[in-house]
Amino acid sequence: MILNLSNVLSEQHETIECAVPVEMDVFRCETGSFELVRKSFLTLCIEYAGDKKLKITGRGEVTAVIPCDRCLTEVQVEIPLEFQKKVSVDPDGADESEELDEANYIDGYSFDVEQLIYNELLVGWPTKILCSEDCKGICNVCGQNLNEGACDCEDTGLDPRMSVIRDVFKNFKEV
Repeated sequence: MILNLSNVLSEQHETIECAVPVEMDVFRCETGSFELVRKSFLTLCIEYAGDKKLKITGRGEVTAVIPCDRCLTEVQVEIPLEFQKKVSVDPDGADESEELDEANYIDGYSFDVEQLIYNELLVGWPTKILCSEDCKGICNVCGQNLNEGACDCEDTGLDPRMSVIRDVFKNFKEV
């Protein structure tokens, strides 16, 4: 959805307060594509902050279907969208101070809400997803989900990268 910022940036500096729907159905990033199964309206407040700057606040929530990092079972994860940004709309303003946020969702008088939501999902994306705290993962030999039951594979015990240490300890026992 594209919002027109001309009233905010005009001489009257009218504030925009609205609730917009999240139109994105699938979130695509480098790690994959993830379905958004529940989406609340995004409440936005866009106001002029002086000196060709805007103050943008927003609140909403989406629920994404993300695979568990251990067993790959799909998990519904709620991701809050809550932000407060101060951005410059000055095209000549190469002065990017640290107090201003990136504004790749503003082009002239157009405000791309979906691009803002995409940016916020990238920032708020969880780093570790587990179906439960005690998830057992999958067998690294046969791929059996160990939460659903044990497999018949032989327990290798040690991480193969640790085999050198096992061989060193074997040599101590022989001496």
